[in-house]
Amino acid sequence: FFIVEYALDHRIHRYPKPVVALMDGIVMGGGMGISQGACLRLAGPRTRIAMPETAIGLFPDVGGSWFLPRCPGRIGTYLGLVGPTLGGPDSLYAGLVDACAGPETLAGLHAELAGCAQAEDPMAAVLALRMRLARDLPVPGELASLAPAIDRHFAQASVEAIVGSLEAEAHAGFLAWADKTRALLAKRSPTMLKVALEQLRRGAALGLADCFRMEYTLVQSCFEQGDFLEGVRALIVDKDNAPRWNPPSLAEVTDAAVAAFFAPRWAPPDHPLARL
Repeated sequence: FFIVEYALDHRIHRYPKPVVALMDGIVMGGGMGISQGACLRLAGPRTRIAMPETAIGLFPDVGGSWFLPRCPGRIGTYLGLVGPTLGGPDSLYAGLVDACAGPETLAGLHAELAGCAQAEDPMAAVLALRMRLARDLPVPGELASLAPAIDRHFAQASVEAIVGSLEAEAHAGFLAWADKTRALLAKRSPTMLKVALEQLRRGAALGLADCFRMEYTLVQSCFEQGDFLEGVRALIVDKDNAPRWNPPSLAEVTDAAVAAFFAPRWAPPDHPLARL
């Protein structure tokens, strides 16, 4: 499943024909994978974007290694570790959509795209449409106002340091957000928080295909380590919302345990992800 999914996501990023992603609804996890490679990513009034994987003992995959480190400042690290849900304006600020559209624009989108398809250069026509739509800036969300705090806290060297920085927040305007963020981190898999932080730092220096290859290595390790299976059980299957992470605390997650997730795995030269 993951081989096919990651290969598809990579193909969308590199596809020579215009791909348009209408993201007017819930776009999380796998939905982000098939939308982030589009040449036009369009948010609507109902857009709800998130990468909530650490809540189920996974890491922000489907290309998150690529697109999250390329968000402005430390916003990608915040999104990847905490997994908050963003509306259209915040998604635009984070660079995860190209434009926000209201109901009237969305209603006319089919005709707009039909015109692009008939153009002599459809890709140029879609890119021109993207530029035109991007001129209509929405009312800002809250992410821009939180950016100074996000950059300060999520630039810390470790997950423990991030948590400690949030605990020390003294600015009145950021206190409620810091408390909420710390509470969310406390619910996440300690192992996967550390793995995700390392993943995003490595991804910042990798090419697109290598990001997907790294994620395939990581996802195999997730099945072996077990928190992914436990997270799915607790949040999706049994829905008791009480995952038993192993180990249960950040202090018990060793550097060696994190490094093991990134250990090279054998893959034949004809492996689908080797050919990206």
